[in-house]
Amino acid sequence: MTLAAATVAGARATAGLAAGQHGFLSPTGVEIAFVLVGLATFGAAVVTVTTRQLVHAALWLVVALGGLAVEYLLLTAEFIAWVQVLIYVGSVVVLLLFGLMLTKAPIGRSPDADSGNRWAALTVAGASAAALVWVVVDAFRTTWVDLSGAAAGSTEVTGASLFQNWVLPFEALSVLLLAALVGAIVLSRKADTDTAAPAAPRVPAGRTGTDHDAKREAR
Repeated sequence: MTLAAATVAGARATAGLAAGQHGFLSPTGVEIAFVLVGLATFGAAVVTVTTRQLVHAALWLVVALGGLAVEYLLLTAEFIAWVQVLIYVGSVVVLLLFGLMLTKAPIGRSPDADSGNRWAALTVAGASAAALVWVVVDAFRTTWVDLSGAAAGSTEVTGASLFQNWVLPFEALSVLLLAALVGAIVLSRKADTDTAAPAAPRVPAGRTGTDHDAKREAR
């Protein structure tokens, strides 16, 4: 009993010493990098929604989404980080840039990009951020990470959680994307049909068929 008590006391002393050496006043390099990348990502996001140049907004969006991918890497969630790069940076932003090019968006400053409701937008953004933070903190308040198992955020853990706990929302999202794809095809086919329809011949004003008949009878 005495040996066990001494062992427990020694373990507690070692843990207390480790906690005293590492705390908020002595962060590690990973924690410092996490804070710096987070600040850079936040700055890029602010510039994205405040700039009046649409192309610059899209490019700053690339920086913001890339910063999130780096944050996932620092949290040892490699799979989520690469999904962030492939889907958001590699697909969504490229689609946005193609949309800007096809619609011939202005390259310079666009006065239409600012609606003048910045305070209302800032209020809504702050309220949304506070609600998201409260929901996440409340949901994971008593959640513990099993350090002896697979790394959190890995492909194994993410796949198991996705197809065991979130399979219904995953399939519902697939149906939603399929419906959007079918709707886009229907709209494009309708536009092609309207374009291919022959236009009715235009008759100048004052020269209708009745006028032509009256002139022929006069002759």
